Amino acid sequence: MERKLRYVEAELKKDGVSVPDLPIEDAPRAPNPREIIDLEAHLEKTENEILELSQNAVNLKSNFLELTELRQVLEKTQGFFSDQESLNLDSMKSNLIGDESGTQASQAGRLGFIAGVIQREKIPGFERMLWRISRGNVFLRQAELDHPLEDPSTGNPLYKTVFVAFFQGEQLKSRIKKVCSGYHASLYPCPSSHEEREDMVKGVRTRLEDLNMVLNQTQDHRQRVLASVAKELPTWSVMVCKMKAIYHTLNLFNMDVTKKCLIGECWVPVLDLQIVQKALSDGSAAVGSTIPSFLNVIETNEQPPTFNRTNKFTRGFQNLIDAYGVASYREVNPALYTIITFPFLFAIMFGDLGHGVIMAMFGAWMVIWEGKLANKKAGEIWNIFFGGRYIILLMGLFSMYTGLIYNDIFSKAMNIFGSSWTINYNTSTVMQNPDLQLNPANEDYDSNIYPIGLDPTWMLATNKIIFLNTYKMKLSIIFGVIHMIFGVCMSVVNFNHFRRRSSILLEFLPQIIFLVLLFGYMVFMMFFKWVAYGYKDAPFVKTAGCSPSILIMFINMMLFKEGSPLDNCEEFMFDWQGTLQMVLVLISLLCIPVMLLGKPFYIMSQRKKKAHAGHNGDVNQGMEMSPEPEEPKPSTAAPSGGGHGHDDEPMSELFIYQAIHTIEYVLSTISHTASYLRLWALSLAHAQLSEVLWNMVLQMGLRQTSYVGAVMLFVVFGAWALFTLAILVMMEGLSAFLHTLRLHWVEFMSKFYEGLGYLFQPFSFKAILTAEED
Repeated sequence: MERKLRYVEAELKKDGVSVPDLPIEDAPRAPNPREIIDLEAHLEKTENEILELSQNAVNLKSNFLELTELRQVLEKTQGFFSDQESLNLDSMKSNLIGDESGTQASQAGRLGFIAGVIQREKIPGFERMLWRISRGNVFLRQAELDHPLEDPSTGNPLYKTVFVAFFQGEQLKSRIKKVCSGYHASLYPCPSSHEEREDMVKGVRTRLEDLNMVLNQTQDHRQRVLASVAKELPTWSVMVCKMKAIYHTLNLFNMDVTKKCLIGECWVPVLDLQIVQKALSDGSAAVGSTIPSFLNVIETNEQPPTFNRTNKFTRGFQNLIDAYGVASYREVNPALYTIITFPFLFAIMFGDLGHGVIMAMFGAWMVIWEGKLANKKAGEIWNIFFGGRYIILLMGLFSMYTGLIYNDIFSKAMNIFGSSWTINYNTSTVMQNPDLQLNPANEDYDSNIYPIGLDPTWMLATNKIIFLNTYKMKLSIIFGVIHMIFGVCMSVVNFNHFRRRSSILLEFLPQIIFLVLLFGYMVFMMFFKWVAYGYKDAPFVKTAGCSPSILIMFINMMLFKEGSPLDNCEEFMFDWQGTLQMVLVLISLLCIPVMLLGKPFYIMSQRKKKAHAGHNGDVNQGMEMSPEPEEPKPSTAAPSGGGHGHDDEPMSELFIYQAIHTIEYVLSTISHTASYLRLWALSLAHAQLSEVLWNMVLQMGLRQTSYVGAVMLFVVFGAWALFTLAILVMMEGLSAFLHTLRLHWVEFMSKFYEGLGYLFQPFSFKAILTAEED
């Protein structure tokens, strides 16, 4: 049936008949056996009818082609024979003997001729061959047809040439016919007299007109048949596809020993068991089966597939996680937290209120009109954008928020609340000192702290880039460390579920202590520095010029090295900071041997206990203990820090694996923390690129003071808008998206997520039909 449908579809395409699209929602249901028989008979009848119409059309077109070629031969040879007559070469009728005359041309001095049609590209070889077989005693006349003919079978154009070959002797005639046959030339009878040719041309033209009328009627009938078939073809295709899917699934069933029923094993979500049972009972009732269908839940040691229920909002985020790796069965799903963390980390890099509005509007357009846009077929790139429409919308909204915090809209600042900076110098002092700095320690500046975001005056400052550098760099470290700590904490959920509670003490605890005491302490010192060396009324205000570098302080702390403070300044921010740092580093270093040796030694002790219990106990105790190695089986794909299914491996491999895992974690805390600096780098690059685009493009029109500036601004604004959309929104947005994806896949999910499962793929007509379309 599929073959017949493919043939019908090919005939529709050949005739240019359009097939209407059938939405998947309006697809017909799967036919029952009676409908299948009727559909097969209907398809066979349709195929035979189209085959008959096609064959008749080919036969008619073949006759039409032959008659057309004959007409062309008769018309084109008129000139050849008129030349001969003018030379008195046929002064007597009997001198020229055609093929149809039936008389012998063996008498000396009499010429015979053969007329026909040959493909144009074969003419040079044909002419050369005639010359060789006759030793130059064949006189060939030829004329190209004005219009190409149509191939009856394929419909392709054929370019042909009419020829007449004059010769002498019966032996030469047979040779010429063999050459014509070898070159697939079509030979046609051509009378030698002018009157007979005229009568024949009239007869051929009349037959051509009649045949053309029959051809048009045949084509109209064929078009009507194909048009009626085209309306039904999508429905038939869906029905056949569903039937094929049903029988393919039924072939996976096993036959019962009584050979009266089929038994199939499948995975079913626990929440859907009642739905499946109801569907089975409804199906049995619908067909009037005497044997009811039933569902039994069976126990198995096989790892189940992973099924995460999603809706149109969460599906895009789940696809991001599944692209990295499908979660193991019952493993914690990072997609839930990615809904917030992904657009937020993206917005830190993309933070611009103007660009965020553009992205949010594009996402909102796809969300609001998703019903109409869902059926739009515009290529794979559009499908990617549309599938992530809610991600784009959230990324735009979060970018608007961070743009407000950065006080950045198309590289310009918004003066919403008024600046908190005041100038206490006279005009001449300010104008003559372009690098004059405003001291924030003055009392006037402390009275009005800017309510939200950055003070707009920073956009005019010459040291703006220095301030934003340190501000965004510290922000990226703070959010990065918080993100990683959250990832490590998520491993507790996996350990608890997979009954690896020993790993909570032997892996999670030393990992979180190591991360918090070192990098969490660094984040704490950033906040402490902002408070201690900040505004005037702080609880303990230090001299602003003496604030130490957090990075240098952290390096000295790790190397147990004393710093070199400035004159009249203290090395530490508080009195017992040096002692505290030494204690934190020592505790962190003690966590490394716990991570390295804790789990292998614990497994070793557990194996010894089981072996001892097996030797001392009776047979029943041994049998009771035997299932215990199977207990962790569901967690064979448990995430890092938990299962990995290494319990049955030799101790040497366990020690090697744990050493690799420990080294990887310790080194990754440093590399991953540094990796979050991409939040700072891309944010700074985006802001600077936006500023360059404003100053170098849009300012060309804004600087003009005459009326020409209005016209120039109109043109320049178009270029600025184009570059803004193409570079700052599209390219920069894609770059920030990829960097955010990397931060989640590598820096965040590696702390707790293994992703070694496989997807639950239920039987779905919609999925099958969609795959069929693709």
